[in-house]
Amino acid sequence: MALQHYKPTSDGRRGMTSQDFAMVTESKPEKSLLRPLKNKAGRNSGGRITVRHQGGGAARSYRLIDFKREKEGVLATVTSIQYDPNRSSRIALLTYADGEKRYILSPLELKVGDTIQNGSDAPIRPGNSLKLADIPLGLTIHNIELTPGRGGQLGRSAGIAVTLLAKEGKYATLKLASGETRKVLVECRATVGQLGNVLHSTVVIGKAGRQRHLGIRPTVRGKAMNPNAHPHGGGEGNNSIGLKKGPKTQWGAAALGVKTRRKKNPTKVFIVSKRKK
Repeated sequence: MALQHYKPTSDGRRGMTSQDFAMVTESKPEKSLLRPLKNKAGRNSGGRITVRHQGGGAARSYRLIDFKREKEGVLATVTSIQYDPNRSSRIALLTYADGEKRYILSPLELKVGDTIQNGSDAPIRPGNSLKLADIPLGLTIHNIELTPGRGGQLGRSAGIAVTLLAKEGKYATLKLASGETRKVLVECRATVGQLGNVLHSTVVIGKAGRQRHLGIRPTVRGKAMNPNAHPHGGGEGNNSIGLKKGPKTQWGAAALGVKTRRKKNPTKVFIVSKRKK
């Protein structure tokens, strides 16, 4: 994959980059794996905005992704590599020997025509899904379960590579892309290889309209608001935040650099070392 650069015909175009979609082999998705996706604009079932700065964006359908990879003993062939508007990584369409079709997250080295397999007897090859107990140490993996049978929850974004460091007893030690080292049950599944579309994080959006296409609405600074709308608001001209206890959120809670992990978090015991600062 490479990035496409544009001539600076305007201020928005200057520096803008986009993906060239060279790895995408099929533009039309599999209809049987599509589901309607309603734009909720960050609102909950009561109509209140619970996630700000969301709304609008291009219309899209949801692609059903097989995160569980529980279909064992049946070989699958990669039919096509496709673009998914709902995630940063590419997806691969698999056609199993019994005729069933499923989408999976596409690893970096996966190509059309490759065979994919799930289960303990699967060879160690990019795209194959095995339990952590059956994967050799030192390999890069993605789409990792936190609970056996629940489906992959860790390492699902573009370019992610999680390293399997050690196995001791019923736990495996993983080094995540954030730098955090944590333990996961060896009975949990993972997929071999690094996820593709590695240059996704280097794309320069370039203009505000492109953010709106993604469904991201504008963010207003707190200091630009009135004092009744934000703790940072008010004052004449351009003032500092002016709070002794540091910056606040719109609702008065501490922000920027404040720890948000709960003290009684039950998963804390599985973290060997925290992520990089």
